[in-house]
Amino acid sequence: MKVSEKSAKTVDKAVKLALDELSATADEADIEIIDEGSKGLFGFGFRDAKVRVTVKYNAEKETKKFLKDILRVFNINVDFLIDYSENENIMKVEFFGTNIGLIIGHHGDVLDSLQYLCYLVANKERQEGRVIHVIMNAEGYRQKREATLKNLAERMAQKAVSIHKNVVLEPMTPYERKIIHESLQDYPLVETYSVGEDPHRKVVISLK
Repeated sequence: MKVSEKSAKTVDKAVKLALDELSATADEADIEIIDEGSKGLFGFGFRDAKVRVTVKYNAEKETKKFLKDILRVFNINVDFLIDYSENENIMKVEFFGTNIGLIIGHHGDVLDSLQYLCYLVANKERQEGRVIHVIMNAEGYRQKREATLKNLAERMAQKAVSIHKNVVLEPMTPYERKIIHESLQDYPLVETYSVGEDPHRKVVISLK
């Protein structure tokens, strides 16, 4: 949290000095007047005004800066847009570009890691009881992956019924395992559960 205390002949001048030092605008800061100062009388009793200016944490701005730094460090040439709804506490990040595969990674592992890191950045100085949810996507990857997993769940459930044995899927992220579980929760002949420890945790499809 960036804070500056300044004194000047007037409150406005003190505020300007503090904002200039913090490279911030009045909209980006909380301004506290510590002492309004006094003009005195006949040159006696004069007292400078004093203010304390605190820059408010801008989750969208800090997340954008973090992502730009990450992409520069790893020399990944992609663009992104951030859509932040402060009322809904949802920050959506969409990547696009020719090197989009580098952002997605293997089955979305890089995308998931970036999403978690951005969640930490966005909530670094969150207000009590208020959590910003970060949803990260790359040219519709999430939707495509979800469709693939639902299809996989259906096929593996049919296989489990056909061979009368448990079917163990490959390791998946919590997000992907959730899709499998939800896809088969109403399937009449099988049930699902997870085994192992992350990042090697797997979904098991077994007969009821």
